[in-house]
Amino acid sequence: MRPVLSIIIPVLNDAEPLRALLEHLQTVYGALNHRVQVIVVDGGSSDEGPVMAARLGANVEQVPPGRGLQLNAAFRLARADLIWMLHADSRPAPAACDWLARYRTIGWGRFDVAFEDAGLEMRLVAALMNRRSRLTGICTGDQGIFAHRRLLERIGGIPEQPLMEDVELSRCLAHLCAPVCPAFTVTTSARRWRQKGWLITVLGMWWFRFQYWTGVSPEVLARRYHD
Repeated sequence: MRPVLSIIIPVLNDAEPLRALLEHLQTVYGALNHRVQVIVVDGGSSDEGPVMAARLGANVEQVPPGRGLQLNAAFRLARADLIWMLHADSRPAPAACDWLARYRTIGWGRFDVAFEDAGLEMRLVAALMNRRSRLTGICTGDQGIFAHRRLLERIGGIPEQPLMEDVELSRCLAHLCAPVCPAFTVTTSARRWRQKGWLITVLGMWWFRFQYWTGVSPEVLARRYHD
């Protein structure tokens, strides 16, 4: 039986959050590999994540690291017409999962992002992220981007970039049609925001995005990001 939805999850040493996500999806959808296909595409993890994911019913593929490359490799293996891209530390609301399993339109979009255990500052960051993407049509991976196969095929698949793949994907898809932005949430970890501070993280993200729009290559940005 062909699945109605293919969920693709790029990972690299994400065993703990990945387990929680897969167990969450099992609770919402029941047995995987039936109505819903889950593809975990691993970029060379040294933890137990890939073995654990296979044990929980996901299809596991090994590719070189790089989120854009991993996502596109998973897209090529997806069997459903609707593709949903999730980060390992994402927790989509059951209402979002149900809505997407019933989505039949040839389109693309994302959900609202929320941060777990969020204080006032992080709730404000999430509200601004959601508002900005509604105004600009540019979505982030934290928001759980989804797209119909036909649209992804028209743009040549998911951009195989080491950074800003979500921005480039949104930009390409927005040339075809406007995103759908249902008001259901995908909750994600605020860990990296807490490590550096929310304001520094926001300013850093905008600085990298500005450099990208001015023509700095994703490869150069990725090196700067990981330095």
